[in-house]
Amino acid sequence: MSVNISDLAVGTEIGSRSIEVTRADLVKYAGASGDFNPIHWNDRFAREVELPGVIAHGMFTMGAAVQLVTDWIGDPAAVVSYGTRFTKPVPVADLDGGPGAVVEVAGVVGALDAEAGTARIDLTVTLDGQKVLVKAQATVRLA
Repeated sequence: MSVNISDLAVGTEIGSRSIEVTRADLVKYAGASGDFNPIHWNDRFAREVELPGVIAHGMFTMGAAVQLVTDWIGDPAAVVSYGTRFTKPVPVADLDGGPGAVVEVAGVVGALDAEAGTARIDLTVTLDGQKVLVKAQATVRLA
């Protein structure tokens, strides 16, 4: 899919999705990333360091959220920059393989740069109605 800058305006919605996160997802991400911090797999340890329990890796959450943008633009290489601030952890309950958390992501066009041929996509990323990422913004190169 090719997205044309002429078809967009500030405020254009690019879509939304729910991301179901399981403990198995966290184990897979730990293996892929090499981040085996016990806060991402051990409830007792996570509570000892004053977390609500096992939490998702911040980079897992960030990466899962930007998938909305890459699916919309149709080419992951079109994302030229992406950044965010982490504001709240994403606790992931142990539910025998079911989703232990459901993260909601919505995206809108926040700015357009016709000269550069880019759009800034602003993502709203929440868990139970509370933002877990703020200033989640991706700049994409458009056709």
